[in-house]
Amino acid sequence: MRIAIASGKGGTGKTTVATNLARVLSATCPVQYVDCDVEEPNGHLFLQPRITRSHPAGIPVPLIDVERCTRCGACSLFCQYHAIANLGATLLVFPELCHGCGGCARVCPERAIREEQRPIGVIEHGTAGGIAFLHGCLNVGETMSPPLIRAVLQQTDAAVTVIIDAPPGTSCPVLTAIRGADFVLLVTEPTAFGLHDLILAVEMVRALQLPLGIVINRADMGDDRVERYCMTEHLPILGRLPHDRHVAEAYARGVLAVDAVPAMTAAIQALATAIFREAAV
Repeated sequence: MRIAIASGKGGTGKTTVATNLARVLSATCPVQYVDCDVEEPNGHLFLQPRITRSHPAGIPVPLIDVERCTRCGACSLFCQYHAIANLGATLLVFPELCHGCGGCARVCPERAIREEQRPIGVIEHGTAGGIAFLHGCLNVGETMSPPLIRAVLQQTDAAVTVIIDAPPGTSCPVLTAIRGADFVLLVTEPTAFGLHDLILAVEMVRALQLPLGIVINRADMGDDRVERYCMTEHLPILGRLPHDRHVAEAYARGVLAVDAVPAMTAAIQALATAIFREAAV
């Protein structure tokens, strides 16, 4: 089962939920934690994995054979991202704009375009206790994370329970990370900002027609507007995690909540049970 942990905004406790859920589940079944927040991965700070394998990831970009190219411009007309510019006597390629779709090579009548890999990041594998660990790290200066996220997801183990720690927000990186998940858990907080971004996240997941549930972090703060919204929209609230100073202190030290606060273990176990029950409906 692939469980994606997402949130409409940063700072709601998405990684806290994902890492602690992985730790609790690892006691009863094989688990792989996958950090798809490749622009700023931080799951490793809490799971502290031993990295066993690392390899670069890249995106295919066009390489033009100037001897065969007739400057017909078919490739530049095809590219919707303006990664190829036809200046008449010269063709310019902008690798940073290329999305790696390969369409330019397909439409070239002279077969003058081949592809070469341009490195955009690195993928690392490891182990953290009984948890298989996987994450991607986007190179500094790269502007497109979805290609690396897709490369990371291709490395997941279909034979185990996979916890996908998605990027925050509702943009393309998040869509890439949660597409193909069996269940999406949205982490929110009981505030006006939390509700605003939860609404956007719910619309995103519903557009992908994926089953979803809600967990309210710091549930004993703020107000009840998130609860009322979930009731109106018939969204299952699968857990309510309390605000606990000891959890915040543990987070600051890079310690999992279930290791620092024993009561959190029962709360995360209950959340895991609710997720599997809801996903089976």
